[in-house]
Amino acid sequence: MFLSRRTPQLPTPDQALRGRPTPEFSVPDRHTVLGNPLLGPYPEGLEVADFGLGCFWGAERKFWQTDGVWTTLVGYQGGSTPNPAYEEVCSGLTGHTEAVRVVFDPSVVSYESLLKVFWESHNPTQGFRQGNDVGTQYRSAIYTHSDAQAKTAEASREAYQGVLTGSGYGTITTELLPAEGRPFYPAEGYHQQYLDKNPAGYCGIGGTGVKLSTPFETNWGASCPTGIAPAPEATDK
Repeated sequence: MFLSRRTPQLPTPDQALRGRPTPEFSVPDRHTVLGNPLLGPYPEGLEVADFGLGCFWGAERKFWQTDGVWTTLVGYQGGSTPNPAYEEVCSGLTGHTEAVRVVFDPSVVSYESLLKVFWESHNPTQGFRQGNDVGTQYRSAIYTHSDAQAKTAEASREAYQGVLTGSGYGTITTELLPAEGRPFYPAEGYHQQYLDKNPAGYCGIGGTGVKLSTPFETNWGASCPTGIAPAPEATDK
């Protein structure tokens, strides 16, 4: 994907690129693996979850391989620039992270189970990078769509911090914020299901090897962080 040697720093809204009122590219109609539409409105009874865990090519595959997931698409979220393009996001001047939108059937797979996939598929202690991928667009993030999702996500973060600490890892730096007010902008068509179209393509996703049990054991204690860790350059094990 994109490797930068400069120190990553999120732009303020005033510093961010201006963007555009409408997208300058279209998105394919259907998922190349699951066969369902990429964009909503989605069938009644389905729910939406948004995750950022590094390079979205490999991150998306983790979720489309999960039973109960109806469709996935990749995009940009958590920034200030409306309708950004990939090159703009890579510049670090939009504030977005690479994200995966997961549309799922809660009668088949729970949000809790999706969080387990999320945590175990990357290292959430690395700040503005995942492995060799460096930049604000690779930060770990969860954007929630309900109070229930927010409470479950916070409980999962608390539980995973406990097992990570026990395994010698540092503080989780995952951004946990409401999706409301943080639009998800679908990425260009060639990014959608990239690793299905390019099976030998680059995948920078790799977890810590530390597992998270469900239901979440949230007895990490009062010292567990309740917000975003203040140091985006927190180091891994």
